[in-house]
Amino acid sequence: MAGSRLGVRWTLYGDGGAPPPGQAVRPDQRLSWPRTAGLGLQHVVAMFGATFVFPTVMGLDVNLAVMMSGLATILFLLVVRGRVPSYLGTSASFVGAVAAIRAAGGGTATVLGAILVAGVVMAATGLLVRKVGPHLVHRTFPPVVSGAVVLLIGFNLAPVVATAYWPQDQWAALVTMVAVIAAAALLRGFWGRIAVFLGLLCGCAFSWLLDLLTGPVHAADGTGRVTTHFRIDFAGVAEADWFGLPHFQAPEFHLSAVLMALPALVALIAENAGHVKAVAAMTETDLDDSLGPAIFADGLATALSTSVGGAPTTTFAENIGVMAATRVYSTAAYWVAAGAAVLFGLCPKFGALVAAIPGGVLGGVTVVLYGMIGLLGAKIWAAHKVDFNDPVNLVPTAAGTIVGIGGVSLHLGGAFAVSGIALGTLTTLVGHHLLRLLTARRRAGATRGTRRPAPAAPARPEGSARPRVSV
Repeated sequence: MAGSRLGVRWTLYGDGGAPPPGQAVRPDQRLSWPRTAGLGLQHVVAMFGATFVFPTVMGLDVNLAVMMSGLATILFLLVVRGRVPSYLGTSASFVGAVAAIRAAGGGTATVLGAILVAGVVMAATGLLVRKVGPHLVHRTFPPVVSGAVVLLIGFNLAPVVATAYWPQDQWAALVTMVAVIAAAALLRGFWGRIAVFLGLLCGCAFSWLLDLLTGPVHAADGTGRVTTHFRIDFAGVAEADWFGLPHFQAPEFHLSAVLMALPALVALIAENAGHVKAVAAMTETDLDDSLGPAIFADGLATALSTSVGGAPTTTFAENIGVMAATRVYSTAAYWVAAGAAVLFGLCPKFGALVAAIPGGVLGGVTVVLYGMIGLLGAKIWAAHKVDFNDPVNLVPTAAGTIVGIGGVSLHLGGAFAVSGIALGTLTTLVGHHLLRLLTARRRAGATRGTRRPAPAAPARPEGSARPRVSV
């Protein structure tokens, strides 16, 4: 049926209740619709922080970014036919390029045009991978490299927690983190699987109590300015409209800006490969034939979003972390999340409500999610039995991990620099393949230098028949 081919038909898992410990809900299954809606809401909460923050950092319309993230997710799920459960939120890979473009005098339209071209190139890469086969990516990103990329995706976000979220209110962050851990480990059934959402509610309630009992806090706010303010402030929610269209904007194209944006594709393709591998590992499903469509869909979604003024998109590590915690991989939950994002993008009041979530609470949630994402990289290493006794695996991975997590930058002239996940990925990727090539040649040379001459064939008696050779 058409619905099955497009991945929009699901069979009910058991009686629709939460799966028992050790069991999982497949992408083509779903829980009862109320439970699916709850999980979809949890995915909205997980994606909204980064989807809200990164457009702000890049100077793009936040409500449009949220709305386009929902449309991008729908497009992605249709292209991969529901086989790769993922949410497409705002990509952070272009933040450095956007800063460089703006520093060089480029405006928002120039930023949009540069990212749009990068999205088209990425979509073309996905088509190439689909035609040639996933081995193109697998050879480029073997388990040792893809595992490192997944690890970098999670652990590279650690400074965001440490410098942006946690300092806003360390006690609210600590209580939220403990609540998430306790709910995930101690609660049973469905309640245990929405531990992130419960921890968020607990953190917000604790922040509200602190405001009542101790008054305002003197700390950094969401913009990084140190002020005295209440942890939860609903003034912006009251002032916001219930319905409003986001601000659309057309892109402009400049070659210099495009060249600044293209290097981000290295991290994006590696990120997609890592996410697909992570989902395959969690669902215990072979998703090799979905890798090309996933890369194509991500590039196409980025081009579509930026063509109207939205933000670049990518498969979201935050939502993969939610799946790892809940073991519910149903794409039905992602359809709910995508539909909610489209509606929320048209509701400025909702954006103001989510923006009112205290940064300390987000810190407590993300410290768990980001760590779980990083450990999925280690799971890929363990599943493929990567040998770190081999220096070809150990040394470039060690260097790339520190470069990526530490945020080391490589300045290439002017205001442009490669840093973070992109530079960590390049260090691991280029280092691994270069060392493997050099060691293979060295071993081949050593083999040729020590090869013994073949023993002479025994003399054949004159007139004897030549032995037959079967082919």
